[in-house]
Amino acid sequence: MAEPWLSIIGLGEDGLAGLSDISRAALASAHHVFGAPRHLALAQVNDRGTAWDVPFDLQPLLALRGQPVTLLASGDPFWFGAGGSVCQYLQTGEWIAYPAPSTFSRAAAKLGWRLENVQCLGLHAAPLSTVRPWLRRGQRLVCLVRDAEALRALVALASAQGFGEASGWALERLGGPLERVRAFRLAAANLPELQAPLALAMDLHQGPPGLPASSGLPDELFVHDGQITKSTIRALTLRALAPRPGECLWDLGAGSGSISVEWCLAGGCAHAVEQQAERAANIRYNAEQFGLSNRLHVQTGNSLECLSALPRPDAVFVGGGFDRAIFDAIATSAGRGVRLVVNSVTLQTESLLQELLVRHGGELLQVAIAQAQPLGRMLSWQPSRPVVQWSVRL
Repeated sequence: MAEPWLSIIGLGEDGLAGLSDISRAALASAHHVFGAPRHLALAQVNDRGTAWDVPFDLQPLLALRGQPVTLLASGDPFWFGAGGSVCQYLQTGEWIAYPAPSTFSRAAAKLGWRLENVQCLGLHAAPLSTVRPWLRRGQRLVCLVRDAEALRALVALASAQGFGEASGWALERLGGPLERVRAFRLAAANLPELQAPLALAMDLHQGPPGLPASSGLPDELFVHDGQITKSTIRALTLRALAPRPGECLWDLGAGSGSISVEWCLAGGCAHAVEQQAERAANIRYNAEQFGLSNRLHVQTGNSLECLSALPRPDAVFVGGGFDRAIFDAIATSAGRGVRLVVNSVTLQTESLLQELLVRHGGELLQVAIAQAQPLGRMLSWQPSRPVVQWSVRL
């Protein structure tokens, strides 16, 4: 378009007084202004204002394409804000943005924290359990929450995970005349009459060490019925899968979902397919316990029947039930360039993997592991079943 029709303005709790001259000019020239009721009141737009529909719907704004429109958002519209949501439907040049300091920036300024060392989470719409991977000794967090109930629930969650002696701050309406910052110990929080917008800051200087950053988490962290890719083999499997942030995994015959969990902890999303309902329930439980239920999706059913409904993956793992039909379906559905890793403990599947290696290349690895176990008064090696792993780029 010749010139931007949409102005995206970050607004703080100080309202119009906190806007730059150019932001105020853009707001004044807009025929239509969209935002939360609180933003519309702060901006004093009167009958030009339209509050967002519930559930959130961008279509009324997009229907005005080409007319002078303003979108109001809290602070920085592109950090857990509406800016990124609307711009995915626009072409470059259709909008101009005027960001303001984010709640994260204001919180760090209040507490004197280096923001680059703080984990910042937007939990307005995400499950509160999303915070679980970041609950570790020495971590500082600032979490945006939707209301007082959510803030108290988040405090209770962190305290229940062993961080009751850690420090917390309830940050209310930062940057405006009603700003309030209250410090407390997580296990002794007394927070009546909290006012949104709200953030919770936590300095986890005391508490358990949290999850290791390496792959191959201890097996006891997962609920399973014995059908689990064991820790050492899981580490080797993740090495072959090579997860990267934002990538998608198919985990077929997922068992406990341990591969999917560690893939998601590396920053991706996963679709776990498991035929047995009890195991699928275990996967969902594990996803919730690791704070990954918004990124680990579970399908109950036969892998062959589920593939067509899954989004295109970057990698595929098959931990059980691999055969030629599954391979052909993966090769057809997943697309070229996908990384495939298959683990096998049976001679029949190993024979098939050797045949596929000849035809398609890749790497074939046999892993034999033994652990020292008591034998009378002494120790002896107790071997596990050897695992044969085939990894290839299709």
